[in-house]
Amino acid sequence: MTQQVDGAFNRVTVIVLDSLGFGAMPDAGNWGDTGADTLGHILESRAVSLPNLQGYGLGNARTLAGLPPSAEPRASYGRCALRSNGKDTTTGHWELAGIILEKAFPTYPQGFPPEVIDRFIAETGVPGVLGNVAASGTEIIKEFGAEHMRTGQPIVYTSADSVFQIAAHEQVIPVPRLYAICEKARAILRGRHEVGRIIARPFEGEPGAFQRTDNRHDYAVPPPHDNLLPTLAGAGLDVVCVGKIASIYDAMGVTVDLPAKNNEQSIDQTIRALNEDSRGLIFSNLVDFDMLYGHRRDVEGYARALEQFDARLPEIEAALDDRDLLILTADHGNDPTFRGTDHTREYAPLLVYGRRARAGVNLGTRGSLADTGQTVADNFGLKLNAGESFLREVE
Repeated sequence: MTQQVDGAFNRVTVIVLDSLGFGAMPDAGNWGDTGADTLGHILESRAVSLPNLQGYGLGNARTLAGLPPSAEPRASYGRCALRSNGKDTTTGHWELAGIILEKAFPTYPQGFPPEVIDRFIAETGVPGVLGNVAASGTEIIKEFGAEHMRTGQPIVYTSADSVFQIAAHEQVIPVPRLYAICEKARAILRGRHEVGRIIARPFEGEPGAFQRTDNRHDYAVPPPHDNLLPTLAGAGLDVVCVGKIASIYDAMGVTVDLPAKNNEQSIDQTIRALNEDSRGLIFSNLVDFDMLYGHRRDVEGYARALEQFDARLPEIEAALDDRDLLILTADHGNDPTFRGTDHTREYAPLLVYGRRARAGVNLGTRGSLADTGQTVADNFGLKLNAGESFLREVE
């Protein structure tokens, strides 16, 4: 039996629909993102069947093509601004946990400088590197994959985000060795070159038919300690993380890490976590929206993935008990109809559901993603340094 705790809800589940932007923010022009609208443009591409999200009130939060407002929304609804300086995974997730970044992580649109690459080669013992450009991950292995197999040199690349990515064929550089190289890179990229994430990007196959595998692994900068996860854990609460969540926070404050490589696995693990006896936070990320469809500018794939999530939402809801609260949101945008292949500076949707929560409350435009983290903390009598709780509006 679940334990009773002081607070409106015994457990809060936060699911991040990775990159499901909800329309360009007022400062989007500063990022070259004027006109970006991830969800809006997907819904304009064709009729997208999202009856459960529609029932929650997603169409009540703003005007959306083919998704009319619900007459009686089953959840409360709104949108959240991204207040931090940035638009990447680390920035968005850290803000959800109450960390506002005034200074963006460094980016390298022209590739990494010699001082970084030379030290990387010297300290990892690799025979050189290929690439060192900003590129799409699928395209760069097409371009350099064959040469990598001939030379054994790993492929180093970045994007508009603050990332140092290392791609290698699993038969050329085995996964354990690639992970060790990434750990060394994490130690090297500190100070003014401290990128948000080092990412291992293993692939397999033959030239002309390379495919990335599910053995991706992220090495994040450790976040400041005064964020939601260690705050909850320090109070004796459970912090169950699904998918890439634990790696984004460098495992800080994580009490249970449930691995998941794609949306379906993340949903399965989230339901598994809901069926366990716990109190505190279940924190889940659905990576496919961003990784497979946003960055690859696959509008149809993104639409199908949204329909698949919507179809499984009743399973998630059925796993909730009477003292559970479910929050659906995002970390940034990645408009598949937009130019380039990178994230977009957008609002995030906000849907809040619980059997004992108030429904139909318009939560408006929240000043920060940190409002979600502050709400979770507030529920358990705790407080973060950033964000305004909406707990009283939904309890």
